[in-house]
Amino acid sequence: MMENDSPKWHRSSRCSGGTCVEVAMVDGSYLVRDGKNPQLPAHTFSKDEWLAFVAGVKNGEFVF
Repeated sequence: MMENDSPKWHRSSRCSGGTCVEVAMVDGSYLVRDGKNPQLPAHTFSKDEWLAFVAGVKNGEFVF
């Protein structure tokens, strides 16, 4: 990523109230940050890690 470039952050269309995570893709890695505290550092995941996480969400592995 070039110095003047910023990640293009995305949040789910189902997000309401600004309490969702935001995701950006940079140089083949996925960045995830807290949408309500975007100044905090983002977590970085490989493509395989991100796809495994998304599959887990779709399969109901993260029930709160």
